[in-house]
Amino acid sequence: MNAWPDARVLTLFNIDVPIVLGPMAGVAGAELAIAVARAGGLGSLPCAMLSAEQIRQQVEQFRAAVRGPINLNFFCHTPPQPDPEREAKWRAHLAPYYAEFGIDPNAQAPAVNRAPFDATTCALVEELRPEVVSFHFGLPAPELLARVKATGAKVISAATTVEEARWLEARGVDAIIAMGNEAGGHRGMFLAKTIESQVGTFALVPQVADAVRVPVIAAGGIADARGLVAALALGASAVQIGTAYMLSPEATTSAIHRAALKQATDADTALTNLFTGRPARGIVNRLMREIGPMSPFAPAFPTAGGALAPLRAKTTSDGSGDFINLWSGQAGQLATEDSAEAITRRIATQALERLAPAHSLA
Repeated sequence: MNAWPDARVLTLFNIDVPIVLGPMAGVAGAELAIAVARAGGLGSLPCAMLSAEQIRQQVEQFRAAVRGPINLNFFCHTPPQPDPEREAKWRAHLAPYYAEFGIDPNAQAPAVNRAPFDATTCALVEELRPEVVSFHFGLPAPELLARVKATGAKVISAATTVEEARWLEARGVDAIIAMGNEAGGHRGMFLAKTIESQVGTFALVPQVADAVRVPVIAAGGIADARGLVAALALGASAVQIGTAYMLSPEATTSAIHRAALKQATDADTALTNLFTGRPARGIVNRLMREIGPMSPFAPAFPTAGGALAPLRAKTTSDGSGDFINLWSGQAGQLATEDSAEAITRRIATQALERLAPAHSLA
């Protein structure tokens, strides 16, 4: 008999422990995915900021190191139309910082590298044939989704409300990530329009579990065995964990970001749209304190970050995190510097120990 109370996700993904690595762009690469997979979890690769060749290389690295399944994660946003007027207002809003650091306010902003899932990316999925494909901000066009499913890949996506979960199930996903408001990084919201609509993990998971028939993967504020056991009790079949891995040696978290994570308390994060144009949870820094954390001037996702690039370039060389995104969930204090494999094994082992008394009574 399986020791876990709900084995649906284990069976669906062919994994040993109900832990999915959160696909954290800029932090989670092949090494982190390999470490989690070695411990029996589902390794994830964030692909929205990678070229096709980079995705190929990371998948090859993963396949050479471990036999477990891999999850490739993509964004499903619609790129915005150029809006010079809004961009000008955003630059004007940032002008005092440009002046402070001697930056030309008329300098050309670099292109922002966050590509949506399209026909070219779909062809890459057909080539690489990952066992799992996950999406953020909804799902791709029906014809692309059909092509992904035709490869045999299991499809999952994030929901931040019950309405979004029902929408995803109606379109054929194999499991749903119930993403609580505590989660770090970008909110997966795609039907919900305001941050006030965003629900905490403890309230969201049981309502999603009651509303859909497919397995639910809880995400947001889960960083240890207590969180895993609680999520299972609320009706989840598995959990997705991100911030808890950000201090591990396999994570590519920058030195500035690591230092901020070590110093931040549970009250030091906020939802902000300043860095990309969409709400995302990160550690509060100077920019968020002074002009945000939410601003009506920030251009549409993902273009807001372009105007911040010169400020990042000027300040990060001095070790400053004042103008960069420092994504983190609300349970950052629970992160450790252990290897990701050790973290995964510890969470799973301690969760099973906590579940054992319940099984003995059943």
